[in-house]
Parts: sequence; structure tokens; C-alpha cells
Amino acid sequence: MSRQTLMKTSHGQIALEESGHGTLPVLLIHGNSSSRAVFRNQMQGHVADPYRFIAFDLPGHGESSNAIDPDRTYTRPGLADATIELLEKLGIDEVVLVGWSLGGHIALEVASRFAGVRGIMICGTPPVGRDMSAGFIPAPHMRLGSQQVFSAEDVDTFGQAIFGDSFTPALRAAIARTDGRARKTMFEAARAGAGIDQRTLVESLPVPLAVVNGANDRFVNLDYIDSVAYANLWGGHCLRLPDTGHAPFLESPALFNPILERFLRDVATGD
Repeated sequence: MSRQTLMKTSHGQIALEESGHGTLPVLLIHGNSSSRAVFRNQMQGHVADPYRFIAFDLPGHGESSNAIDPDRTYTRPGLADATIELLEKLGIDEVVLVGWSLGGHIALEVASRFAGVRGIMICGTPPVGRDMSAGFIPAPHMRLGSQQVFSAEDVDTFGQAIFGDSFTPALRAAIARTDGRARKTMFEAARAGAGIDQRTLVESLPVPLAVVNGANDRFVNLDYIDSVAYANLWGGHCLRLPDTGHAPFLESPALFNPILERFLRDVATGD
């Protein structure tokens, strides 16, 4: 059973929960306009048992408060800063990061300035350089990722594009709850150059990096992801899970969780 906490930070109150009985922390970072609830199949599954799994709601999402200073927090570097502050308040100096979509971008930002990252798994996250467009598929639903105000129709369109058949009322509520300033500010900051060159980072990153995507992802350019010259790509290649979309850990946990288990075991043992 997970243990839930509300933690005060300089970015606002952050809601988190923990599960597992081990000591190696594994931090799960969700995507844009979502919440930690997307990781229920990992937090409540046996994959968490040997570790200390931690899932949290980003500022402006889920049960966390909206950012105290939106311009400071709602950027990739700002959300990485909030993540690092959370780790420090939890007394964590070594961690494995599992980041999905925006959460993967945050994980890479964290890895660029937190020395205790032992491994990273990213899903639905193209490690983009200064040209962000190369990593994504141009489509009408993409514009919603940066749109501040959502109508009820926008919530449904965005949710269906992200989750497909896995789109539930709880996930719909998470999208509707999200502080729209987070979407707008984040994309404006990224276009203005905020954040690291993530492609350059992964081409020199010494820690193991697992790249796991759904073969039917409607948001990211999987061929671009495969083309990156990763410095330490776990397994030697990027993985594509069949018949799965943007959130493979939620849509196909029976395929995803064994991969996560192998990755964590390899990181923990140094293989």
C-alpha cells in the first residue's frame, strides 16, 4: 500500500506517494497535464517491491498546488529545480529516474545537474536539441500541449490523443485540473531557448539510459529518437512496444513492467 505525503517547497506544495520496501529510490515523473495517477500500474505492482518507488504531482498538476511563481517554475529547468528540491527534502542523494513525455525532458534536465542520477528511463520523450520540431509529429492535437485555456472538448481531444482506450474519467479530471499557465509558459520558455540541449546531453551521458516507446505513439517521431547517438543506451537500441501509444506503461503494463524490472535490476547491480 502506498504512503502519501504533501511536502512544502519553494515552488509550492507537492503531493507525492511512495511504495515498495527497498532502499534504491526510483522517481516517476509524469507528463504535461497529467498526474502521478498514470503510474498506478507500477506503484501498485510487484515491480516496486524491491525498491523505493516515488511518484509525485508536478506543480500545477494533480494534488500539488499551483506554482507560487509560474514564470520561475513552469519551464523545463524550473520543473527540474522543483524535482531536485523534492529529492533533497527527501534526503535522496542517489536515484533512478523514470520520465514520461514532459517527465522525460525533466529527467534529462535533472541529470545535467544532479550528480546522484544512477540511471534514466524515458518514454514518449525525444531528446531534442535546439530545434524542438525534429522530435515531434506535426498534428492538430499537438497545439493543445501549449494552449492555456481548455474547453471540455479540448480536454477530451487531448486525452484521447495521449491515452487512447486507456483514457479514464480520472485522467480526464487530471487534464481539466492542470494550471493552464504551466502549458503556455513551458512552451514559450522552450521556444525562447530555456533548458539544456538534450540531444547533446544524451550523446555524452555516462549513466545507463533506457528508451522505451509505444510503436503507435501519435506525438513523437520515433525515427528521430532512434537516430540519436546515445552514449550509454541500455540494451543497445531503443525499444518500441507493439500496439501501444504514447503511454506504454499505462496502456500495456504487461509488456512494460518486465522491461522496467530488468532495467532497474541492471542499474542496481551495475550490469
